[in-house]
Order: sequence, then structure tokens, then C-alpha cells
Amino acid sequence: MYRKTYALINCNTLAKNIQNIKENYPYKYYIGVVKANAYGHGDYIVNSLIAGGVNYLAASSLEECLSIRKRNENISILCLEPIDHEYLNICERENITITIPDYEYFKKLDLNLNLKIHLKIDSGMNRLGFKDKNEVKEVYDTLLNHPNIKLEGIYTHLGTSGMWDNHYDHDLKKFEEITSLIDLKNIPIVHISRSLILVTHPMPTYVTGIRLGIIMYGFPQKINKPSGLRLIKRNMYLKKHHISDITYENNLNLNTAFSLHTTVMTIKSVKKGEYVGYGAKYIAEEDMKIAIIPIGFADGLIKQYENQTVKINNKKYKLIGEVGMDMTAVKIDDSVKLKDHVIIFDDAKNKSKELGISAYQLFTSITTRVPRVYDENGKLTEIKY
Repeated sequence: MYRKTYALINCNTLAKNIQNIKENYPYKYYIGVVKANAYGHGDYIVNSLIAGGVNYLAASSLEECLSIRKRNENISILCLEPIDHEYLNICERENITITIPDYEYFKKLDLNLNLKIHLKIDSGMNRLGFKDKNEVKEVYDTLLNHPNIKLEGIYTHLGTSGMWDNHYDHDLKKFEEITSLIDLKNIPIVHISRSLILVTHPMPTYVTGIRLGIIMYGFPQKINKPSGLRLIKRNMYLKKHHISDITYENNLNLNTAFSLHTTVMTIKSVKKGEYVGYGAKYIAEEDMKIAIIPIGFADGLIKQYENQTVKINNKKYKLIGEVGMDMTAVKIDDSVKLKDHVIIFDDAKNKSKELGISAYQLFTSITTRVPRVYDENGKLTEIKY
């Protein structure tokens, strides 16, 4: 790289996360969700996830699936969004598993293609999926022993974790109702849950797979259990609204693998009364020194980073002024030197809390302008997406 701004991803940490999840939650299929360029980590990581124990992958679009296929020739990849029928020959060639989102899509399906499919059930979110159990039965009967099309999976996406509402219970019952005319035991992969639901609810016996999202990337989804009066009120609420209880604690020991780095590009002296940055919003209250670092909102430093701190030589320094498109100012002292290493964040859990955003936003806001550097047992590989 020419500009020393990069994201560092520890591949061994990701593999260990998967291993720890498998030790605590036994399933037959662990579906690693690597949409949005693997939650910003970059799809280079897929082989580390597989080494850790993921045995299926899922992405959002055909473009994403094909990019992942370049990283691994053999792993099964599920496309979570429906793919236009005109491109299904590509799915056949590249071994991309397709989602059947509704009856109309199924009726237009070319049954001469050799494809693996997963049926999507709409259990309440009203995005994709079958709502009519008779339509599901017709598709099931047509494809169960079909010579070309393999009915490999069936799934839904539950909209809430059911911590404060009865939607989880309602949606689970709806899934069971919509699939009541078929035998789920004849479908190898039944997956209904995501990361948070994995750790908060026991899975029904018919479930064989789990979709692992943010949990793979180091977020164990632990919830603080209420106590005292709050616990009493919560139990009364659950009873009143017929909501099943959840599990708060779990034994997962997960770590984030993603950190963001840059360097001191230049150092300037600023006199009292002078301003720093766009809009002249920061006025120096004293003579001071600032470092300009080559990273800005075009790299993913969204507005919430303003007035946050970075680390230089293990010491915290405050960002000042507006974050620019390419450059940002840091108030420093005399110990900071030109080309010193700057850590924007090395603890994604704390940084997302400090910024008041979700981990999803933190990771995916880091743009592809920022190279990803992968650490595999000390061997560094730089990828520019």
C-alpha cells in the first residue's frame, strides 16, 4: 500500500471463534454469513472460517456469491436473495444454492437445471417467503425426489429475538404451521436462527443448521439479566403476554479480529485563536500541536468519530475539528513524531459502543478504499477490494 491506512484482520481469531461456537452449540450445519464483503472483513477470510468449522456459506447477491467462489471452489454457498431466472445457469455452473422466495418464482423455474435450492418461509417479516402451506406442499412434492433439482434446505428469518415481545413465539408457530403439510425430516438443512437467537433460545428438534452472522466476528451476544424490581416486572410482563423466557448468559469466549490503523502524515503547530478543519468549527484555545492522519469519511470515519480518541504510542489523543473526506486532525503532544503508528480502534466491541452504532455499522462503514491486511500465523497478506 502507498498510503499507510489499512484494516488488520486476524484470521486465527476468526477460526477460534467458530471452534468455540461449535463447542457450545452443536449443529450439523454451520452456515457462515459473509454478505457485505464478510461484514467488512473481506471475503478473503472464508477459508479461515471453513478451517474453524463452518461447512456452508451464505451471501446476499449472486455477485457476492461469485466473489466468494473465487476464494474456495468446493464450499456450498447459499444466495439469500432471489436470483433472476436468466442467471440460474451461472448458479448451476458455479454450484450456487438458490433461494426460492415464493410460488411465482417456483413456477418459472427451469426444472432441467441441476440446482440445489432452499425454500424461504415468511414467518412474519414480510420480506421474502411462502405464506401458504399448500403452495409449500406442492413445491415439496414436486422437488423432493426430483432428478435435477435438489431440495436441500428450508428456512426463515425471525424478526425479533423475543426479549420484550411475543413475535418470536408467534413467528416460530407460523413457520411450523406453514410447513405442517410436509416432513421436515426429509429436508437435510432446516435453519431458522441467527446469532442472537442462537444464544437466547433452545432450538426445536427439527432444526439442523444455524446461520452465524455477527457472532462469528467476535460478538457473543450476551445480555445483562435484569435484577430486583426490573426482574419482577419482566417476569410479570412475560407471563401476561405469554412470552417464552430467554437465556441471558452463555459460555462463549469470542474475540474481535478487526482493527483499523493509519499513520501520522504531518505535524503542524497551531496558535491560539486559529482554526482547524472545515467550517472553522474548532478554534484553538491555546498554542498546540496537531497531527494530520490520512483517513477520513471516504474511508469510513463517519461523523460519530468526531471528538473520539485514537491511540499513538499507547496513549490516547483526541480527534478535533470535522472529519474530512481524506484527512483528520488529532491534538497531540511533543512525544508524537512523524510516521508514528496510529490505531483508530483495536477493540470493535468498545468502539461500537463509544460511537453509539451497531457492530454491523462499524464494520461495513469501513469502505473498500481501505486495504485489508490479513494476519495468518504472522504471515501478512494485503488485499485491495
